[in-house]
Amino acid sequence: MTTKHFDIVISGGGLSGCLTALSLAALKHHDGSPLSLAIIESTHIKQSIKQTFDERVLALAHGSASYLQQLGAWSDIKNQACAIKNIHISDRGHYGKARLSAQDYNVNALGYVVAMSVIGESLVNRIANRQNITWFTPDAINHIEFKAQQVDITLNSQQQLTAKLLLGCDGGNSVCRKMANIGVKHDDYQQSAIIANVACEHDHFGKAFERFTEHGPIAMLPMTNFSFKDQNDNANKSSQGRCSLVWTLPPEQAKTMAKLNDKAFAHQLEQNFGTWLGKISYVGKRDVYPLVLTQAKQQTHHRMALIGNASHTIHPIAGQGFNLGLRDVKQIAMLIEQALETKQDLGSIALLTQYSELRAKDLQQVITLTDSLVTLFSNQLPPLVIGRNIGLKVLNYLKPLKSALVQKTMGY
Repeated sequence: MTTKHFDIVISGGGLSGCLTALSLAALKHHDGSPLSLAIIESTHIKQSIKQTFDERVLALAHGSASYLQQLGAWSDIKNQACAIKNIHISDRGHYGKARLSAQDYNVNALGYVVAMSVIGESLVNRIANRQNITWFTPDAINHIEFKAQQVDITLNSQQQLTAKLLLGCDGGNSVCRKMANIGVKHDDYQQSAIIANVACEHDHFGKAFERFTEHGPIAMLPMTNFSFKDQNDNANKSSQGRCSLVWTLPPEQAKTMAKLNDKAFAHQLEQNFGTWLGKISYVGKRDVYPLVLTQAKQQTHHRMALIGNASHTIHPIAGQGFNLGLRDVKQIAMLIEQALETKQDLGSIALLTQYSELRAKDLQQVITLTDSLVTLFSNQLPPLVIGRNIGLKVLNYLKPLKSALVQKTMGY
């Protein structure tokens, strides 16, 4: 079988892989020729976008939306994205509260809430217009040989590919990471997240809620309107209060809660979340995910870089997971563009070292932020309870501190 040669091969055609391909698609060699790119994806993505990109939602930071706009993908997404105008942070049973407003920072939104499938469909459609991107789907990597001047890749279909650079965008169980023998550090939070879409009695008006409870945080993210059947099976009800719920609980409690019928689950949610949005009028399908912080022990290997969940997965408490991966993509694309301009080897040790070093600070800052929030708000010791509530009050009124937090959560 003939070997096919590419400048860059991308393992994984999910959000990170598609985003990476689109970010690199317009780049050119010094002679004006476009980069040759390949995407390897195990599902038949062109026929099953919904299967590859499910209906879970993502909280897109302001900076992430701006990058999608730069790539030309935002125009397809924005009408189905709900703008986060305000964020309300509170500690159940205590006085501490903080409020963040887009208006205070002269932006239309602090971020956006949008379904993964909407983002995925936009990216796939944009990629379809690029002649320099080749899909290998459904297929997967069977073997990788890291050579001095290139990477040799054998697929399950027995097709042979070579590339100057391999980008592992293949998720938490990354094949690229495993074949490069890169170890992973795990930190089990001993928590699980219940993910569901719900509808509330009152309009959310673009407000997101982060509600800390003694068992774990409850995030209610505003979503665009929809129609649904209520608990009495009455159809054609529309909701101004549609939200994406991320409810963090101890694992056994999360399993028990997820198995409740809709009415009982809605009651428990009302008891823990409070009356900010009135009664819960609808509860969608519930999924439970264990929460574990994972970090690859190195982000690069010979002629290979890890991107997104292949490199790191974090706690969802601040909604930063996808945004962190997007900044991986943005950074590697910038370095590859610089390498093309100066005729450097795209898989050089210098480029990969620079990528790893530049991403390390951002990654550590986000992990420190999320870990601190998890630790601080899951502890019921009286001194910590008092301290965190004073902290929320201080955050609410101390502008420099609030601005620093907002800038980070906005992706800058």
